[in-house]
Order: sequence, then C-alpha cells, then structure tokens
Amino acid sequence: MDEPKLELALQRYQDAVAALDAARTDLEAEAAAVLRSSEATTEDWTHVSQLTGWTEQELRRLVDAAQTVEMP
Repeated sequence: MDEPKLELALQRYQDAVAALDAARTDLEAEAAAVLRSSEATTEDWTHVSQLTGWTEQELRRLVDAAQTVEMP
C-alpha cells in the first residue's frame, strides 16, 4: 500500500469537501439576501430558482432560516 498517496488523496478530498461547504454557504447567503430584499419580485424568485436548481419550497425554507438566524 502506498500510504503517502492515500494520505494525500484523503487531504485533497477533505479540502474539496470544505471548499464545497463554504461555497454552498455563500450561495445560500446570497440567495437569501436577494429574496429577502423588500424589492424582490416574483421574477427574482424564479431567476434564483433557475440559477440554483432549488425549488420555491427550498428557497422559502432558506429565507425563513435566514430570518430566524438573524433574530436576537
């Protein structure tokens, strides 16, 4: 067994998972910010849904969660 190669592959995998998690968090925050805006329109919801592939129900949960987190 080539342990150094295995360890390198594991580290690369862990780094990729961390990067993906961070990117998803950023995407969720940006989507919620757009949809929580007082100026958000139905077209904005449709556009965010098309861009992300998330359903309206998923987006509503995301917006609701963002509002809950920001409450004191």
